[in-house]
Amino acid sequence: MGVKITETVLRDAHQSLIATRMTTDDMLPIVEKLDQVGYHSLECWGGATFDSCLRFLNEDPWERLRKIREKAKKTNLQMLLRGQNLVGYKHYADDVVDYFVQKSIANGINIIRIFDALNDLRNVERAIKACKKEGGHAQGCFSYTTSPYHSLDKFVEDARILVEMGADSICIKDMAGLLVPYQAYELVKALKENVKVPIQLHTHYTSGVGSMTYLKAIEAGVDVIDCAVSPMAMGTSQPPTESLVATLKDTPYDTGYNLELLTEIADYFRSLREKYLGSGLLNTKVMGVDVNALIYQVPGGMLSNLVSQLKQAGKEDLYMDVLKEIPRVREDLGYPPLVTPTSQIVGTQAVLNVISGERYKMVPKETKGLVRGEYGKTPAPISEEITKKIIGDEEPITCRPADLIPNELDRIKAEMAEYMEQEEDVLTYAMYPQVAPKFFEYRRAQRYKIDPDMVSYEYRIHPLG
Repeated sequence: MGVKITETVLRDAHQSLIATRMTTDDMLPIVEKLDQVGYHSLECWGGATFDSCLRFLNEDPWERLRKIREKAKKTNLQMLLRGQNLVGYKHYADDVVDYFVQKSIANGINIIRIFDALNDLRNVERAIKACKKEGGHAQGCFSYTTSPYHSLDKFVEDARILVEMGADSICIKDMAGLLVPYQAYELVKALKENVKVPIQLHTHYTSGVGSMTYLKAIEAGVDVIDCAVSPMAMGTSQPPTESLVATLKDTPYDTGYNLELLTEIADYFRSLREKYLGSGLLNTKVMGVDVNALIYQVPGGMLSNLVSQLKQAGKEDLYMDVLKEIPRVREDLGYPPLVTPTSQIVGTQAVLNVISGERYKMVPKETKGLVRGEYGKTPAPISEEITKKIIGDEEPITCRPADLIPNELDRIKAEMAEYMEQEEDVLTYAMYPQVAPKFFEYRRAQRYKIDPDMVSYEYRIHPLG
């Protein structure tokens, strides 16, 4: 049986390279061809796509999903879900998690990749159970990182717990391209020996080792790898699909995918890439290899954030100082993996420490929240000295953070009733209460421009197979 590939071009590839700005109109013309390849899945939703659709593109993310589903008749559609954070940046009540998962699957998602930024598995259990209840494939996930508190045994233990929770497969989420080839071999081998579900590996090309890492993981028995079609691959994105397909051809790992069809798909994205380069959306900085990723553990998206924060402060010359401060802050805060939202929290704190010239003189509410336990349990305990410096004598939270959040769906429904045109709007508003109303008003204005005589509007959800 050959290796399978999840194609990321409709989600993580453009999230990594062009700040998630690919529009639905850019995607739809190529979906039918992508559907013919025979991919394991098309990753097309979740992550930052939800936020970006509303905030920058004036698009309804639910409508995007339905349109892709309409054209992808054969291939599994996959999304990324941040556990109890869903696609937002804070924890939501269990009733919101249940409803979000239900609607994601009802609108066309087959596989939900569920992770928690701290690898606190208490924060993924509810979403896994909700996904299983709706008949979806729940992919349990751990964020790969290195520290004195992360080890092969720890990751194997996490995988075992995820399978006990009901995960149908396990994903190693290497968001910063930190997993090097021989370590990938050992990790995949250990997972295959200890859990009886498929293993998938996700990495980024940031540090330049991605394709080699995949090859060693394949030799160790990995079942699925994440790739991006070549014009939207490499740099801070994933390793290129076609290169891996060509490499594995006529071996026991042969994907069986048609390279000519993949070349046609690449041609389509090549012209899009030219458009993004021309518009300045694609910054050539994110296309190269940055070995600093292996030293400082900074994912690509976080790097571009740091540069823009320093630029705004007129302190670009402090870039290397900030890079060196990041591992120190990460150690102080209990060695969290650097992935949304912890990457933003650690990065911003490092910038403030360097700019103010005094460590923890300025502490944003997100850093306080992390130390307080609002995001869950950090991999390592945070020292008393740092805890006191950041939250004083406050008592940290030790339970699962969502246990402290009462059900909130009814309150949210009442709060946003005036905007409601489809059931999913409640969830859009729940995720982004500041951004969603602006989008809802834009949507209403657009419609009345098209047909000013329209006085009533009934929303019909497209029936999904």
